Amino acid sequence: MNRRDFLQLTGMGAGAVMLPNLSAWGRPVAPEALLEPGIDVAVKKRLADAALNAAKSKGASYADVRIGRYLRQFVITREDKVQNIVNTESFGVGVRVIADGCWGFAAVVDAKNENDTAKAAENAVAIAKANAKLMKEPVKLAPQKGFGEVSWQTPIKKNAFEVPIKEKADLLLGVNAAAMKNGANYVNSVLFMVNEQKYFASTDGSYIDQDVHRIWPTFTVTAIDPKSGKFETRDSLSAPVGMSYEYLQANPSDKVTGITTRYNKGYDMLEDVVAAAKQAKQKLTAKSVEAGKYDLILDPSHLWLTIHESVGHPLELDRVLGYEANFAGTSFATLDKWQSKNFNYGSNIVNLFADKTQVGSLGAVGWDDEGVKTKKWDLVKDGTLVNYQAIRDQVHIIGEDESQGCCYADNWGSVQFQRMANVSLAAGKQPLSVDQLIKDVKKGIYIIGDGSFSIDQQRYNFQFGGQLFYEIKDGKIAGMLKDVAYQSNTQEFWNSCTQICDDRDYRLGGSFFDGKGQPGQVSAVSHGSSTARFNGVNVINTARKI
Repeated sequence: MNRRDFLQLTGMGAGAVMLPNLSAWGRPVAPEALLEPGIDVAVKKRLADAALNAAKSKGASYADVRIGRYLRQFVITREDKVQNIVNTESFGVGVRVIADGCWGFAAVVDAKNENDTAKAAENAVAIAKANAKLMKEPVKLAPQKGFGEVSWQTPIKKNAFEVPIKEKADLLLGVNAAAMKNGANYVNSVLFMVNEQKYFASTDGSYIDQDVHRIWPTFTVTAIDPKSGKFETRDSLSAPVGMSYEYLQANPSDKVTGITTRYNKGYDMLEDVVAAAKQAKQKLTAKSVEAGKYDLILDPSHLWLTIHESVGHPLELDRVLGYEANFAGTSFATLDKWQSKNFNYGSNIVNLFADKTQVGSLGAVGWDDEGVKTKKWDLVKDGTLVNYQAIRDQVHIIGEDESQGCCYADNWGSVQFQRMANVSLAAGKQPLSVDQLIKDVKKGIYIIGDGSFSIDQQRYNFQFGGQLFYEIKDGKIAGMLKDVAYQSNTQEFWNSCTQICDDRDYRLGGSFFDGKGQPGQVSAVSHGSSTARFNGVNVINTARKI
């Protein structure tokens, strides 16, 4: 992949925080290889047992083994051309142990037999014992029962890898043609598809086989004013999801209609790109916003990113503790605020929760990458900070004896660590539609879609843009705006939340490539909400005069 294509892909949606080098994702394979079954579960168990037994024989007090086969396919187009088709497969085994009270990790690519996995375990123990010489205090691991031999699968209806590449390319080229026909000057479209086949075993007595699918159809259209040379873009309003090709078979009953068509379960890419081409042209002549205080009506296609940055990341316990500071720092939501039991994170209608079980979400799995059964838990309850996101070696710090099941590694060769769960804003409890929400706004802006953003090193002060902006005057949409961004801080922003639509409007957004850690890893995570109102937020004009 050349630099131009890389920048093009990473620019497609604010969720593409970090897209690693494709070669790091495994070897190129033929598309039919993505449908091969991989090794049998009985073979995986033998490989895992060899590693567990070797770890224990060398002195490990705990060990876990992850056997992973990671399959990825990307179909990339521009206007009337297919630019690239990428098919990759990565297979290997990672072994994590505790020996002499310290963590150790080793991995082996393309493990062929029990000797390979046993050797990896022995190396992990040796590393742990070497690390222990520098250890300040031993690892304190929350107890975890074993689950025996169990399995979990993403409940898909149509495996995207079974769909011929020509059909997928034709879909994207048809999308591009529709965009050009409706006024776009340029258009890029991409299908990202992932299948993680993960096997976990531990000395706790778990043997967990999981088959995880995700998909993200996306595009960017560009419209140019031939006289001035100025241009505007509009990105896809699709949400990446924990589904497969059935996501592209939109059902009319799944749609929520409004200024633009949004989707609860299925996504009509063709319909969205036609709207996008027309809206990109409208943005060329839209009125530039006047800076000032506005009441904001934020669509879930936009609000997911604000949740991600101002709630999801700052409530990761490793950031709170200062253990993790990559990709925009640590957290303002320090332990003393939680210990006070009355820290006002938002208004009393704000309820934010983490959920690794939500069907269709990117982060949905049955068990996390250290064998913990996934669940749902509260982070902010009635506006008050009540909890964080923590894993087995962290939960004792917040007085809990059970992990919250949010440990993840993006590859068999990466060490699993605390990652964001699906963090969402609960829908309002009283019946309320988007039209009713807008009706009471005197001076406001309705924002749809995610855009550029910036947030400080403590996840506190921030600025967010979007895709589409509509002025609201006296309860009615008064026309399109542009050059809009709003500024606030996390506590002030969430305390300005005055209304949330009910669960009929609840939808997921999310990030397919959320970056964290050093060395960097990516994960996929969803964030749900209904459309919500935030009063008196500072809006700036982002236009630059040259």
